[in-house]
Amino acid sequence: MSMSKRNIIWLLMAFFFIADLAAAVHKGKKEVVLSEQSLRDKVKGAWAGQTLGCSYGGPTEFKFLGTIIQDYIPIPWDKHTVKNWYDTFPGLYDDVYVDLTFVEVFERCGLDAPVDSFATAFGRTEYPLWHANQVARYNLLQGVKAPQSGYWKNNPHAHCIDFQIEADFAGIMSPGMPNQAAEICDRVGHIMSYGEGWYGGVYVAAMYSLAYVSNDIEYIVKEALKVIPEESDFHKCMSDVIRWHRKYPKDWKRTWFELQNKWSEEISCPEGIHNSFNIGTKINGAYILLGLLYGQGDFTKTIDIATRAGQDSDCNPASAAGILGTMIGYSNIPESWKEALYEVEDIPFSNTDISLNKAYDMTYRHASEMLQKHGNGKVGTDFIIRRENIRPVALEVAFENLKVSDKLTIEKSIDDVNPFSFEGTGLVVKGYVAGGLPADYTAEMDVYIDGQFYETTALPQYINHRKCELFFCYDRPVGKHTVTFKWKNPVSNGKIWITEVIIYTTK
Repeated sequence: MSMSKRNIIWLLMAFFFIADLAAAVHKGKKEVVLSEQSLRDKVKGAWAGQTLGCSYGGPTEFKFLGTIIQDYIPIPWDKHTVKNWYDTFPGLYDDVYVDLTFVEVFERCGLDAPVDSFATAFGRTEYPLWHANQVARYNLLQGVKAPQSGYWKNNPHAHCIDFQIEADFAGIMSPGMPNQAAEICDRVGHIMSYGEGWYGGVYVAAMYSLAYVSNDIEYIVKEALKVIPEESDFHKCMSDVIRWHRKYPKDWKRTWFELQNKWSEEISCPEGIHNSFNIGTKINGAYILLGLLYGQGDFTKTIDIATRAGQDSDCNPASAAGILGTMIGYSNIPESWKEALYEVEDIPFSNTDISLNKAYDMTYRHASEMLQKHGNGKVGTDFIIRRENIRPVALEVAFENLKVSDKLTIEKSIDDVNPFSFEGTGLVVKGYVAGGLPADYTAEMDVYIDGQFYETTALPQYINHRKCELFFCYDRPVGKHTVTFKWKNPVSNGKIWITEVIIYTTK
């Protein structure tokens, strides 16, 4: 046999050996080989998929609440769709630009960046935020440090989807290392979330991580769930989706109806109480799984199903497409989707200096460093990734034993409701400071419960520093209570206006 033929045979054997390892880590093998080229391709696929999914679902976001988007309803798409969103509503990409805030911290401070570095960077942002993110930023600006900024007694939105939609970076930079992704989530995710809200991000990050080392979506979905405590409601909900997928493998809508029947109740986010709006992590996380499991590795089906499940229907396809994009790589995203990125890949996202191309490069570098930092080998241009035994994170339970006993429409100023009486263990007071006051003005309101001073709450008028709710507490003894509000620094023509009050008691 000639030397050239022998070399060809050896090359073919090596190729098939590496391919077998890469495809079969879920079958119990201890290591997987990933080339530099493949790693870079998967990093790009992750960010590209996330951006495409967000863009596709953009026109439908929170327009279909508690209902699916029927097949006959078209969702428009063309090669300029992403650019149009960049130009007309860059705030759509909070799925991406919050991620990039934390990516930049790793770039600047290194892989061991402490919690305070992430919290400081997040607190200084000036891009639009909502729900748990906005409350966390408000808390940080008011001197409440992480992780207390995300703790549920300081953040009524702690179970909202926020960290689930921005934990992608933790998995993208942790190829085949779901435990390391979870550790990053611990540092960052508790800035704005707790309990189910945190679990959503941990789970998504773990799926991204495993998507580097398996091409089996069902394995990725099930294996990543090991990182979530089995006794948590989040784990139970995701397990139900997996079970219903086995029972109804061709009918995602049947599984959707099962989810609505069992898991659609909302008791935490004040915006979702007693109505069809649901920005909770459980139900939206379940919709990510609908896209992944029923999409069967098809990029278009995955995005479309995750979108048509409704509710936060830009964020859910963003997560699903990002995970799938990691698995298949940028080079295998269909051209009919990928062409929409070409005109934006060098444009920085809103309120950042980081574009997609820059994110590709930064995260590839972070992923390479993470692999070597955590004991994975490298031979030539190939990374040898050791399979991890996944460890569940700690159990966290928020809003435990609470239930909503009433929701009252008030539409009066605090002067017209003082004193306000309720029976239960806590309440959330929704409202705002009315009167068209200057953006640099901050109202200060003292709150007394049962005649005792409880807190002074600051109510900034600047939209990005706002407090989402006027007041909340969950820790009163069950019984009758009286709340009194006092405006410490009133201004003419201004009013502190209460719109609704949500009252909690114990189960």
